Amino acid sequence: MDDPLKLYRLVPIAADNDPNWLGARSHGEILVAARTSGDARIVASERELDFMEIDAAPAEDKTTNMASVFRNEKLYTVIEVSNGREYKTRGVVEGTISVDTIISTQV
Repeated sequence: MDDPLKLYRLVPIAADNDPNWLGARSHGEILVAARTSGDARIVASERELDFMEIDAAPAEDKTTNMASVFRNEKLYTVIEVSNGREYKTRGVVEGTISVDTIISTQV
């Protein structure tokens, strides 16, 4: 797709003690270039560490991609940003997504 991408801001809306976090923590506010607001959630979640990328439970062939905090509408909201710029590359534009949320069993 050669269409220009839109800029989206993912903002945490749940309090730090909200039970929906399930022990995870907020990555803070993130800006992403994506096709749609739903795609913005996927773009952000792809930057999180997945169980399949390291030696950690659950076992083989299991993924945690769908468990991303960015996909939970009770934790993050998505706001389209109109800044007049065009984005050609889909991905995170600003913000830091921590990858230390999963503890490896590797020694």
